[in-house]
Amino acid sequence: MRAVVTRVKEASVVIEGKTTGKIGQGFLILLGIGPEDTESIADKMAEKICNCRVFEDENGKMNLSLDQVGGSLLVISQFTLYADLKKRRPGFSHAAKPELAVPLYERFMETCRARGFAVEHGEFAADMQVYSVNDGPVTLLFDSAEM
Repeated sequence: MRAVVTRVKEASVVIEGKTTGKIGQGFLILLGIGPEDTESIADKMAEKICNCRVFEDENGKMNLSLDQVGGSLLVISQFTLYADLKKRRPGFSHAAKPELAVPLYERFMETCRARGFAVEHGEFAADMQVYSVNDGPVTLLFDSAEM
């Protein structure tokens, strides 16, 4: 599982001209699922991201976590995080098939909700326009192969 996590002041996703998810301060998460991923990996990834301390404290140091600032999550499925870039045209055979990816995408979000976070999301496999006001900018890459 791979996630690109951006600290945002606000973020939203639009599908077919309609805003389907919107948050204020928090994380915009682009989440990619690999064919070897499991529920356990989804849970561990959610825990790691939700506990990440990248919000500034009163001294301007990145020391606060998402819950300490009352932040929310906007989670967008992103199979392109598993792109094979050896050729000019990316290949996507390294991404999980929908029958595996959709339940793990849902599991990731449910784990975040269970921790008390408001979670907004896009739609799996939809054509989405994602908007964000990056804060910092602070952008982090999480990869389950490195956890």
